[in-house]
Order: sequence, then C-alpha cells, then structure tokens
Amino acid sequence: MDLSGKYYKAFIDRQSAIEKQYSPKQAEKQHSKGKLTAHERINLLYDKNTFEEIDEFVTPADQPVEFGKVDRAYGDGVIVGHGKVNGRLIFAYAQDFTIMGGSLGIVHAKKIAKIQEMALKMGSPIIALIDSGGARIQEGVASLSGYAAIFQNIIHSSGIIPQISVIMGPAAGGAVYSPALTDFVFMVNHTSYMFVTGPNVVKEVLNEEVTAEGLGGAEVHARKSGVAHMIYDDEENTILALKKFLSYLPSNNVENPPVVSDDGSISDVNEKLRDIIPEDPNKAYDVKDIISQIVDRNSFFETSELFGASLVTGFARLTGKTIGIVANQPKVLAGVLDIDSSTKGARFIRFCDAFNIPILTFEDVPGFLPGVDQEHAGIIRHGAKLLFAYSEATVPKITIILRKAYGGAFIVMNSKNLGGDFSFAWPSAEIAVMGPDGAVAILYRKELAESKNPVELKKELVKKYRDKIANPFIADESGYIDEVIDPAVTRKKIISALNALNNKWVKVPARKHGNMPL
Repeated sequence: MDLSGKYYKAFIDRQSAIEKQYSPKQAEKQHSKGKLTAHERINLLYDKNTFEEIDEFVTPADQPVEFGKVDRAYGDGVIVGHGKVNGRLIFAYAQDFTIMGGSLGIVHAKKIAKIQEMALKMGSPIIALIDSGGARIQEGVASLSGYAAIFQNIIHSSGIIPQISVIMGPAAGGAVYSPALTDFVFMVNHTSYMFVTGPNVVKEVLNEEVTAEGLGGAEVHARKSGVAHMIYDDEENTILALKKFLSYLPSNNVENPPVVSDDGSISDVNEKLRDIIPEDPNKAYDVKDIISQIVDRNSFFETSELFGASLVTGFARLTGKTIGIVANQPKVLAGVLDIDSSTKGARFIRFCDAFNIPILTFEDVPGFLPGVDQEHAGIIRHGAKLLFAYSEATVPKITIILRKAYGGAFIVMNSKNLGGDFSFAWPSAEIAVMGPDGAVAILYRKELAESKNPVELKKELVKKYRDKIANPFIADESGYIDEVIDPAVTRKKIISALNALNNKWVKVPARKHGNMPL
C-alpha cells in the first residue's frame, strides 16, 4: 500500500480529528472541579503503554433534531479497553464527562456491554470509572435498554470475575444500580455522588432542601448507607488505592488469589499479643492492634471502615497469601452485631467465598444490639444474613475467640457447629449463653433480692459463673472448640491451620440456589 496515498491520508485525518476532540479547554474544566479527565484516569490506572482502546471511533446514534443538538464526537463519551495493572490483564471503561456529560446512549451502552462480555470471556476483572449525567434523554427508551444490558452483564459476571466501580463524578437515577451491583465501590470525597432522585426532585416532592453532597456524597455512602466501601480525598489517591486493592484479588473464581513474597519480618511467635486484651472484661481495646500483630507487615486493607464499625472487615496477607478478615470491634458499641455490621459482614464473606479467599474471624462479641429501633428495623432478618453467609461459605474458615462469645452471636460468628473448620480460643475467652452479669441476675434473682449485701454477693457469683461456666477450658474439654492457645502463637496456629486446609473440598447439595434472608 502506498502510505502517501489517499487511504493513509484518511487514516491520518481521523487520528488528527480525535486528538482535536480532547481540547485543553475541556481538560481544564475537569481540573477546575478537582477531577481528572477520562484519559488521565486510564493512564494513572494502567501500567505505562499497556492500555489498548476499543471502539475509539464509534459515533452516537442519530436522534430527532427537535430535542436539541447532539455532539457527534467520536467514542460517544466513554473509553473502553484492556491493559495491564501491576502486570495483570484488567478490562475497564471510563465515562467522559466532557462529551455530552458522559451521558449514556445506546452506542455508549453497547461499548460498555462489549467490554463486559470480553472481561467475562477472558476471566479478567473489570473496572468501571463512572462520571456520567445518566441516561441520554434524547434517546429515550434506547438509553434505558442500554442500562438494562449493562445490569444484566454485571449479574451474569457476579461471582465469576471481580467487578469494581469507582465513582468519580455524578451517578444518578437508574445509573446508580450499576455500581450497586458490583463487588466494591470506591468514591472520591467532595467530587463524586450517587442518588436515585436528585436534590431538585427531593425539593419538589418533599419540599426538603438538600445539596448533592448531603444527599449522596462519598461520606454519606461510606458512613450511612454502606453503598461505598472506600473513600479517598482525591482521584489520584483513589486510583492508587484501587491498584493496591486489586493485588489481593484473583482474576476469576477458578484462580487462587495472587501470592506475594513474604519478607519474614513478622515472627510466628509474638509475645506482645499476651498484653492487648485488658484484664477488665468490660474495658475496650482496638481489635486492629491484634490484626496488625498477626498478619504480614502493613498488609491489612480495610473495607467499609466507616459503616457498621462494630465489625471490621478487610483483606490481609499471611506468608504472602491473601486472607479475608472479619473481626468484632470492642471499641465501637462494645463489638455488638447490629443491622449494619451484620449486612456488611455477610456481603464481605460471600465475596471471599466466591473468589477462594480463606476467612479468618476474630471474635469478641457480647451479642446483638438490643432495642426497639433494631428489632423493628429487622435485626432478626439482617443478623440471619451473617449466619447464612458463614454457613454457606466453603472456603477455609478459622475463628480465634479473643474474649466474649455470648449466645446467638457466638453461633453466628463462625462457630464449629456452623461449619467453622478450626476454632481456637485465648485464655481470656468467655463462652456462654450470656454474659456473667446478666446470667447471675437471672439465676440468682431471689438470693440477690434477699441479700443484705447484694453488690458483694453478685461479685462473688459472677466470679463463680466465670470459673464454672463462661471459660474457654470447658468448651475445649467438651470439643466445642479445638484448642485454647497461648495468644503469642496465634499466627503460627493460623498458618498451620491454613496449610492443613489447603486442599479443602466440600460437596454442596444440588440446587439452583439457597434463599438468603434478604
């Protein structure tokens, strides 16, 4: 072919046209809002010179002229493609707010659907970088059907490949269900927001004044609704955190998670662990102090930190291998399980189970949060989600009972009879139907009422209850746990248990699916 001929000229002209399309003025407009452009986001996410764009030159569908001018820009407001992130194949799409507000029309949707289907076929994670004004009004039902196709693909891929959404601008109306269906959602503080109905509709229908930030900002979804799992102050840190996060996950459900080299800087025996639990059983401590002393150095990546904070969830590594961690947090509501923490834990456990990630549970739970609000809002149903998720999971499951393990909460937190593989307890553990104070108040109601010194009598009876019923040695001797261990050897015990469970295989009943108490 003559590269100086008309065919090559047409090729060059088209390349030049697309370069002019992305003007410095548009980039500056994004930057003025504290946002990166779609191309800048892609470049930050992917290893240098590895991203390959697909459908770069497609154009929007034709629309009736009476409903406003349509930007005939190449790409239709979304960049899609694949490349390497930390050396591993990852698919992604990035909506471009500088072109028709990143609105979703049928061509835009078909591009996303194509890349979703490719990711599933190749068994690779997919990242959605969302910055869109929502459905393109001019295209009517076509844009709505485009969303439906995207939702369907997310559901088809669920549990097969990791799917992560990063909200980097608006996501409104039906568009919010795309990130909500994915496994994890990242948001950027002050520049991203999600809501089904915007502030204007809220004012019109309910006569309530609220800003976009107050209605559906990152802080709202990270702390109150639980829709967002991780939030960061700017887009650069959000994408850097996303890249780190991906390093814990396998590419698909038939692979094991990546293994990194262990520098051996954490000893398998750590005497500091003997001093973290306070002698006073009612005194709080931070369970993350225990986690950090057991897992590989600086490897703990917490998820949903601000939501349901009485339960800690996150990924970490032991000898370079990924594990999922679920831990009661005594410094928040004494570590009780409530509606938010139960739902948070169940969702996290099901993700770990889908992607072959062993689950390590640290237990210090006095029970479920009592009260009219919790009961009326369905703590029974939501608590059952956590129970269902633990029982259903077939990956290796190990529990360390640190202190309190009372009543139904003891059962729910991966007890042996619920299918836990190994259950260890520290000498500080208290395993019983209820706490000593409550038990004594019920069992010795009459004696306490008749006593001349009820305070001293109760103290004596509480000690007796702890010695005779609520101590770990009784559970150990009865076979309800596997061993009471020296806290110092906890890491060593966990590593040994995980090695024993390396080839764990569970035959599950033939059925379409269970009916989780949603």
